[in-house]
Amino acid sequence: MAKKVTMQQIADYLGVSKFVVSRALSGKEGVNSATREKVFQAAAKLGYFSQKNQKLDEPQAIALNQSLESAQQKNKVVLVLMPNIRFQNKESRYWGRILDGISESLEGIGTGMVVLTENNVESLENVVNPKGLFGVISIGVVSTTLLLEVHHLGIPLIMVDYEEPLIPSDTVFNNSFDSSYQLTTHLIGLGHRRIQFIGNINYSRSFYDRWLGYRSALEKNGLPVLNNTIDYEEDEILSKEKIKKWINNLSKTSMPTAIVCSNDNMAMQMITVLQECGLNVPKDISVTGFDNMEFSYAISPTITTVDIAKKGLGMRAVDMLMRRVREKDTPFEKVLLSGSILLRESTASIEKS
Repeated sequence: MAKKVTMQQIADYLGVSKFVVSRALSGKEGVNSATREKVFQAAAKLGYFSQKNQKLDEPQAIALNQSLESAQQKNKVVLVLMPNIRFQNKESRYWGRILDGISESLEGIGTGMVVLTENNVESLENVVNPKGLFGVISIGVVSTTLLLEVHHLGIPLIMVDYEEPLIPSDTVFNNSFDSSYQLTTHLIGLGHRRIQFIGNINYSRSFYDRWLGYRSALEKNGLPVLNNTIDYEEDEILSKEKIKKWINNLSKTSMPTAIVCSNDNMAMQMITVLQECGLNVPKDISVTGFDNMEFSYAISPTITTVDIAKKGLGMRAVDMLMRRVREKDTPFEKVLLSGSILLRESTASIEKS
């Protein structure tokens, strides 16, 4: 019989402490991303994830030896899949808080999780034992290939802030449509009639819903929907260059009086470029964001935005997963969590412009 691979063996292989390996495998903070990736790679190479009926030495890492709600769930964990790109990673103040919500909820029911970034994972079966999972939660834009593999393996799947048309699944989102509709309606109430949406609406379902909410509010009030020609989101330099080019090509009559941005990152870039071009926010033009990131109330002017229950998205995902495990044949759900408008300094009435 093959000898069980332990966390101590992984630690010795890498020359790090067992504590570091424990926290890395459990997805907890305190381990930098480079070290965490090395731990996962070493664990996979040594056969740690492929062990059958695996039990960990450290209960605080992944509590495989604890019973959940049924014997079927005993000795199993939740796999959390997320990308590792510029703005979407575990260190992000947005995506990281969703991960915190998942972690807290799983700890509350006496189990743990394994967090995998998709960049270096071609097949789940190469790094984890599917029989050791009672569910998968994906956060944000995860590759269709990995999601299809989860689906084909028959593992319950919950998607957070993303949906894949090819895969029937429970999903949980912020209610981006209603929040964007309310935000745009507020701008209309301030007297704005030329309102521009900025952001790549094809990047995610959330961004598309934010654009739909903006468009619906304008159509409801008989106002024109202005063409969106700025689609960079991830590359800040390219994004700012395109914003500046767009502004320079606008005539005085075609300049919008308000801009609805797809998120706070885009709003911050927009405000920076507008100021570099000699325009005042909000005197010359109002700008709104989305997500209520920490920097949105630390810059000048502070950004009018939409507050999202980030941890709430993660916690609700765990609730949905437990329901799906208990009730396998119930209809799939799409749950929307309401956001709230935060009015700050970056917006003003048209009379003040």
